Amino acid sequence: MTAVSSELLRRFDVPGPRYTSYPTADRFVEAFGQDDYALALEQRRLGSMTKALPLSLYVHIPFCESLCYYCACNKIITKHHDRAEVYLRYLSREIDLHTAHCGTGQVVSQLHLGGGTPTFLSDDGLRELMAMLQRSFSLAPGGEYSIEVDPRTVNADRLAVLAELGFNRLSFGVQDFDPEVQKAVHRVQPAEQVFSLVESARALGFESINVDLIYGLPRQTPESFDRTLAQVVQLRPDRIALYAYAHLPERFKPQRRIISAELPSAAGKVSMLSRSLDAFLEAGYVYVGMDHFALPEDALAVAKRQGRLHRNFQGYSTQPDCDLIGLGVSAIGRVGATYSQNAKTLDDYYDLLNQGRLPVVRGLALTRDDLVRRAVIMALMCQGELLFEPMEQAWLIDFRKYFAAELEQLEDMAEQGLVTISEDGVVVTAMGWFFVRGIAMVFDRYLQADRNRARFSRII
Repeated sequence: MTAVSSELLRRFDVPGPRYTSYPTADRFVEAFGQDDYALALEQRRLGSMTKALPLSLYVHIPFCESLCYYCACNKIITKHHDRAEVYLRYLSREIDLHTAHCGTGQVVSQLHLGGGTPTFLSDDGLRELMAMLQRSFSLAPGGEYSIEVDPRTVNADRLAVLAELGFNRLSFGVQDFDPEVQKAVHRVQPAEQVFSLVESARALGFESINVDLIYGLPRQTPESFDRTLAQVVQLRPDRIALYAYAHLPERFKPQRRIISAELPSAAGKVSMLSRSLDAFLEAGYVYVGMDHFALPEDALAVAKRQGRLHRNFQGYSTQPDCDLIGLGVSAIGRVGATYSQNAKTLDDYYDLLNQGRLPVVRGLALTRDDLVRRAVIMALMCQGELLFEPMEQAWLIDFRKYFAAELEQLEDMAEQGLVTISEDGVVVTAMGWFFVRGIAMVFDRYLQADRNRARFSRII
């Protein structure tokens, strides 16, 4: 911790994007609608290059049985499971509208079910969903098929059903093992329950098991989080996603139930991040990037070593830079040089589908400058280095001239030890990884022009 000065902490205790996309989703506009998205799908179908590339699918299941106070996801709290049956019928309509534009049998090499709580669906509901997807798309052998799992909603028998349906990767939402923290965020789940489920998942042959953790939650301290870290190291999942809690109660109503005075300080959060890095690296994990760790043999760590790491709306990914179709309420997709997002409420989502329309309500067609800057930001976020010559060849620009103002801003970061700048490019230092979002923000044209950043989580 002594290497991270209080001056740096104060300077970077500011809001900023996570850059799961660039431009970020807050830049989407309603002028981009279902007709624009349908055109992008048609262009994919007709393009000889793009249609040969495998797709990534994301399906959003919005339902949860209970409310977690920290949650910023689009979710619906209900114990009425019959609502999921109606939702599946509308998902089927949305899938049919997609295949009407891009054709059936498109190859899919990555599928992710998120939420909400995907395991809110019954076993029969999950079977129905997978059958719908398999009728319309071709799921490639050896692809990555993952699902987010609330440990409170499954047992060993349910995990066996997931394996039977073709899922080969699980992500367990843990957040913190400390009982007091769990009470403070209204998510009580004994560590023994998670350990038992991971043991069952391994026996069933799942290829990769991820555990989600959050630092910066109420009642957390660096010392209490050390105990959670020790338990996670003992659990030894294949991947660990470690997220900083984003406290934005003005945007997310559930977070108003969190007592702000119980939140750790910025220095405490950085201490937790620093201790997490030490604990996981000492345990043999590879630091993949901003929020991901993986065991050396895991596909994510292999992609990091080979320079094949990418970043999409779910975070770091091994999937090549490919099109992503988002299905379900509020789902975000990327097709060609466009981003799109579905209606955020069930009523609006159902209404558009009842009209026979794709439920896209906003999005963005990327400009050439957007594409150049996206390439720069993703290079920093994924590889931790930005080489000038490949960028110049790929985009036909004079990098130093195009980004003269940005490189000038980086000089100050270089003096702080966050990056090194040479004739060949920019490299993020070990300390710079703590602040990689801040480094990427230098190249964000929208953010530099708009200083109102309160809509984002804080970097630290």
